[in-house]
Amino acid sequence: MKAIQVTGYGDVDKLKLVELPIPEPGDNDVLIKVKACAINNTEIWMREGAYGTDAKSGWRPEGVHFPRTPGSDIAGTIVKAGKRVDKSMIGKDVVIFPFTSSGQEGTEHISEDMSFIGSEYDGGYAEYVVWPADLCFDMPLADYTESAVFSVSGMTAWHMAEQIQAHSGETIVVTGANGGVGSLNVQIASNVFGAKVIAIVGDLALTDRVKKLGATHVLSYKSPNLAEDILEVNGGPVDSVLDVVGDALFSTSLQVLKKGGKFCTSGSAGGQHTNLDFRTLYLKHLTLYGSVLGTIEEFKRMLKAISEGKIKPVIDRTFPLEQAPEAQVYFKKSGKLGKIVLLPEE
Repeated sequence: MKAIQVTGYGDVDKLKLVELPIPEPGDNDVLIKVKACAINNTEIWMREGAYGTDAKSGWRPEGVHFPRTPGSDIAGTIVKAGKRVDKSMIGKDVVIFPFTSSGQEGTEHISEDMSFIGSEYDGGYAEYVVWPADLCFDMPLADYTESAVFSVSGMTAWHMAEQIQAHSGETIVVTGANGGVGSLNVQIASNVFGAKVIAIVGDLALTDRVKKLGATHVLSYKSPNLAEDILEVNGGPVDSVLDVVGDALFSTSLQVLKKGGKFCTSGSAGGQHTNLDFRTLYLKHLTLYGSVLGTIEEFKRMLKAISEGKIKPVIDRTFPLEQAPEAQVYFKKSGKLGKIVLLPEE
């Protein structure tokens, strides 16, 4: 089978197209023919060494072992089942819950042995992938490409909304609202939980499209007076901020939060280190949350909301699998709206 492997830390020249044997499922696994695999920041940061280039480089203490096939947002068809798997699963179109864990229900994502597909396991930048049968779920939509964009970004966005206890009658600022997680943050906060959303993007040419996702207001982070702009359109401080940017908008986020406000971050594309005046934190009674991925029950709730049409796929562009390096370069460009998806067959 065709697969893309990361051969070490570095630029996209570390992505190599190779021919590999089709993997065999273990007793409790299934073999999935990959129909679509969306790109996430995490596999790019893993290749670039943003998580580190030593024993802490992956999701587990021992670090990433190369070569590794990346890719975690996978949709496809089960074509083979292990000995202990119900054979009726063969032929099912599925999406995958993207990590294994021994954590108790509700704490799977914070278990010390949490292991991520595409980092600790070979992932979906390939024609076939093996995964545990009990972590495969029916596709929420009929289309493979559309179904592939939710597993990681969608679960991350859903978990963020549940962490801050998003609800109707409040205002939530969403940074990076044109990205994979951000565009889903907008939809989940507004269309599922009923909050008013102020979306922050780079290019205001995206305004109408982001408003169609559920944003009430769309502002540009390039504004020299962004904090004032947010306070003006909201008529005062906001309740919460859902952030994927990090340092670049951190001080602005804390500035516009009301007393008792909540800040939840799941990314740092705009800077991984920041300055914090602790007086802001305690004088405003702010709560800070770190967030990544989520629980199986949250994943199920997300899939239900997708199948009900409350959350829609936002896809910027697709690439054939062989063009994974070009796709990752394109992923990092500004001005996109939504996900980038690799297709093993076009």
